[in-house]
Amino acid sequence: MSVKREQVLIEALPYIREFYDSVMVAKIGGSIMSDKAVLEDFIQDIVLLRYIGIHPVIVHGGGPEISEAMERFGKKAEFVGGLRVTDKETLQIARMVLLGNINAELVSLIGKYGGKGIGLSGQDGMFLKAKKKAPVKIQGREPVDLGWVGDVESVNPEIIMITAGKGYIPVISPIAVDGEGNNLNVNADTAAGAIAIAMHAKKFISITDVEGVRMDPSDPKSVISEFPVSDFERLVEDGVIKGGMIPKVEACVRTVEGGVEKAHIIDGRKPHAILLELLTDEGIGTMIRRK
Repeated sequence: MSVKREQVLIEALPYIREFYDSVMVAKIGGSIMSDKAVLEDFIQDIVLLRYIGIHPVIVHGGGPEISEAMERFGKKAEFVGGLRVTDKETLQIARMVLLGNINAELVSLIGKYGGKGIGLSGQDGMFLKAKKKAPVKIQGREPVDLGWVGDVESVNPEIIMITAGKGYIPVISPIAVDGEGNNLNVNADTAAGAIAIAMHAKKFISITDVEGVRMDPSDPKSVISEFPVSDFERLVEDGVIKGGMIPKVEACVRTVEGGVEKAHIIDGRKPHAILLELLTDEGIGTMIRRK
């Protein structure tokens, strides 16, 4: 039996009331960035949220696109613990892809669907400050220097609050700046989590190309629907959370510990995934909660 349209709207009402005038930070990345249909679904959802009184903020990655661009320049991407090793040339390529390509495309799509997008990076107003990440320790190997990769030190959300408060949808590239004015590549999940905390967001949503955190990484049907932050380290030790999923879940854990009510990892390949997560009883993906 199909659900009547009015029932869908009535089901959404308490959620619209709960989230009205609140900030929601959405991080988008993974291969869904290169799927035009999925990306347009995502942007339509974001514009709709703005029109019903929610203040969405987009933080985007661009891993696959950066790796493709590196190949064209004859460079091979290398990752340690889910983070990209970034020399000076790789940083320039990352800036070019993130700021010149992806950010501009997302802002254009927001305009296409009737919203007002504005592109920002951590350099603007120096709102995202970072320091060079210490060498990463890997079992059985010497510590690895990741190069121009940053750990977020502070976020000054003033410029984001001003633009969001004026009806714009901020679209943020995770290029940060250090005390010397150098650019640093920051993991997009980490940057998004820090921004969510600084903005006192009600929700943090990491949109990716997997169903959520899987109990068995090889079984798409073994998604863990929710778990408390206290389970994170055990799940990493048990190999349930590994590779590129580590910074994603770690960002969610930090946001919840930093005061954001709930954090979610959802599958952006599902049509209108954000609306299903925010405005229906059903919900999808994995939710990380405080207790």
